[in-house]
Amino acid sequence: MIKTKKNLFLCVSLITLNVAFIWCNSLLSKELSSAFSNLVGTVISWFFPATQMQGGGAGHGTLRKIAHFMEFCSLGLLLSWLFHMTTQRKWTHYALPLVLGAAVACIDETIQIFVPGRGPGLRDVAIDSAGVLLGVLLLSWLAYRQQQKYAKAGQGGQDG
Repeated sequence: MIKTKKNLFLCVSLITLNVAFIWCNSLLSKELSSAFSNLVGTVISWFFPATQMQGGGAGHGTLRKIAHFMEFCSLGLLLSWLFHMTTQRKWTHYALPLVLGAAVACIDETIQIFVPGRGPGLRDVAIDSAGVLLGVLLLSWLAYRQQQKYAKAGQGGQDG
């Protein structure tokens, strides 16, 4: 079922980097994490001045939640890609990425218990899990579109 070993290696490498990025950010102290978010918010505000994402205001918290959502969305995409490559069982394309993504989110929040000024949050696990779900749905949609494209190309070849 694996398309190529290169794709499998690439996918596993990207998953590893994605999880490392998520967990390393959770190991940052509250001050360092806020400083990094402020930097990103400032850069975003250069391009979109009305967003007001810098300075720790209301937009700052929104930026952090969006970042978490997107980190986990990419994780959902990658996990779904992995199971699309390695299994033919359709349920694994959905269930396993969701379960593994939620586990990564729970571990991520648990890590924060041990970091000064940080703490776990069930709402964060829910946001992260929603990101995984979107990633799984996006990859499923892309796979469906690709199947439709191949089916259409196959039908065209039979007519001629």
